[in-house]
Amino acid sequence: MSGAVSRKQPLVLVVDDDATMRMLVGEALAPGGLEVVEAEDGRAALDALRRRVPDLVLLDVQMPGPDGFAVCEEIRRQPLLADTPVVMMTGLDDVESIRRAYEVGATDFVTKPINWLILAHRVRYLLRASANWTELRKSQERLSNAQRLARMGSWRLDLPSGVLHASDELLALSGLESGGPPLRRDVFFEMVHPEDRDALAEASLACARDGTPLHIDHRIVLADGTERILHSQAERLVDENGEPLALEGTAQDVTDRKRAEEQIRYLAYHDSLTGLGNRRLFKERLAMALTHARRNEWAVGVLFLDLDHFKRINDTLGHSVGDQLLQGVADRLVASVRDTDLVARHELPSAISRLGGDEFTILLEGLQEAQDLAKVARRILDALSRPFLLGGHEVVISGSIGITAWPEDGDDVEVLLRNADAAMYHAKEQGRNNYQFYAQSMNQVALRRLILEGKLRRALEQGEFEVHYQPKVSLADGNITGLESLLRWRDPDLGLVMPGDFIPIAEETGLIGPLGDWVARAVCRQIADWTRRGLPAVPVSLNLSAHQFRSDKLVAQIWEALRASSVDPRRLELEITESTLMHDAQRVVAQLQELRALGIQISLDDFGTGYSSLSYLRRLPVDALKVDRSFVRDIATRSEDAALAAAIVSMGKALRLRVVAEGVESEPQRALLHGWGCDEMQGFLVSPALAPDALERFWKR
Repeated sequence: MSGAVSRKQPLVLVVDDDATMRMLVGEALAPGGLEVVEAEDGRAALDALRRRVPDLVLLDVQMPGPDGFAVCEEIRRQPLLADTPVVMMTGLDDVESIRRAYEVGATDFVTKPINWLILAHRVRYLLRASANWTELRKSQERLSNAQRLARMGSWRLDLPSGVLHASDELLALSGLESGGPPLRRDVFFEMVHPEDRDALAEASLACARDGTPLHIDHRIVLADGTERILHSQAERLVDENGEPLALEGTAQDVTDRKRAEEQIRYLAYHDSLTGLGNRRLFKERLAMALTHARRNEWAVGVLFLDLDHFKRINDTLGHSVGDQLLQGVADRLVASVRDTDLVARHELPSAISRLGGDEFTILLEGLQEAQDLAKVARRILDALSRPFLLGGHEVVISGSIGITAWPEDGDDVEVLLRNADAAMYHAKEQGRNNYQFYAQSMNQVALRRLILEGKLRRALEQGEFEVHYQPKVSLADGNITGLESLLRWRDPDLGLVMPGDFIPIAEETGLIGPLGDWVARAVCRQIADWTRRGLPAVPVSLNLSAHQFRSDKLVAQIWEALRASSVDPRRLELEITESTLMHDAQRVVAQLQELRALGIQISLDDFGTGYSSLSYLRRLPVDALKVDRSFVRDIATRSEDAALAAAIVSMGKALRLRVVAEGVESEPQRALLHGWGCDEMQGFLVSPALAPDALERFWKR
């Protein structure tokens, strides 16, 4: 019948040298839907067992060749037959044969003369029991494999006796051998890290006494000194009178996950290049310092350091030397700020932060008077004046420092930082390589910003901006998979100005809105031009500033740019940075969802730098994750950086995001990223950002 389910017919092997007996057994079992195979002696039985594995064996004790006992022993030696039911057929009064049958592994026995009805029922019962046992064993194996893969084990603690029954998986996680007697509770507690022992004991006691579910992370120390982190959870079992009987639970090895979380948490608060705190950590530390200062009536100072002419280092010696210089500056800052300048002496790295680029901040609290800040500033400038030896180059650098003090120069975090920044610009205007305290007369800084703003407005009106494009390629086959559009300003006096120099001013002055709208239209026009001329239809990404999301017109502007150039929205990808999420996340997510609904892809850029968006990542409408160049730079030479980059790629893939690595400059970097499953890359190994005509020549090559 079509669609009928085919079921396996149980196979019974009947071994007896009496042909009549074999025939009678077959007739007795046939009505039960059993397939019967016969063997006339022990040798024939062994041959039959090699050809097919039966579900049950009916075996006569006395027969030529190997007798029934020898055949049964051979069956039990075969792994595939170890659990197969074996029923021995023997005489009614042959007690010795019955005893020996069980010794060699028989499951059951029947006596002659045989009651055929009882035999049929007994066989069917044994087949059902065997099937249930097989399924139970498979289920246990699946559970054991699942626990092994999850690095999880189960346990049961008998409360009256203190005996701990641990699964083989838990014993393996703990570095203990299986097969031994049950453990005493004290033996396992001795393995728990001394710092976690009391917490685990209290949680276990609360679970046993009150029934409070146990959920706790704790460390154990293996015999070789290795530490592992276990997540233990358990519930209380009680007897019929409600008395505590046992604790039953599981323990899972979460060491790798916990360490990854610690790494990510560290990244959220620290600069990956220098190891100093980042902007987020500095603001939190400053807010805490102000709280302490209000309570204790002491002074708090902020030093805002910007390196002088740092851009020249990058332009002449390369970003690699520039990064080494930033690391050297960080080391000298730590050495320059003495413990006596700080209240929290053991938190020195947290008091010095890198805000980004070549900007550093130093937090000093517990000062007797604000003038003490000048001593620290002078010590820093003196330390920076000594040459740096970097990659065979002797590099000389100086810095400009702006100083603010609470409460004279501001009463909150933002005001103090803003005024310190203004004081730093004042120091640069005074010839650089000096420090300046904040003063109201520094409105000259505002005038300077006004001049720059005027230049920016003129640049937009006179068409001084241009867009370059950097290719993104597939790590699998090397094909171009997309382009990132990058804005450049070609000023008549300054030449080519990079975005890092003018975008912050555009954001502060509100020019980022019209500038962003111009870029979106320019990119869409370029896409349309390439489409008309038959160039490959790859998506082009456009960077969005956090300030642009504050406008209700953002979605409409993007849509209008697409419509005006008749560009398919799928050809456009928008890149946002993690910092964008720190400003009204709900509003940002809503706008991203609108843009994505149009068919536009969304990419999270500079992942892991300065801020942490992990709490938003799962619910963000994001299609791609871009690994920042700071994580890629040293993966071929430092195992720690390689492990971290691999973890970020793995996390992106686990969230089903397309992963793009930025700043790839060498073949070893490319090979590692490809091995980790990274999808795409961009960087100087492929090509720098190119003007449209240069890009077309590169494309054709």
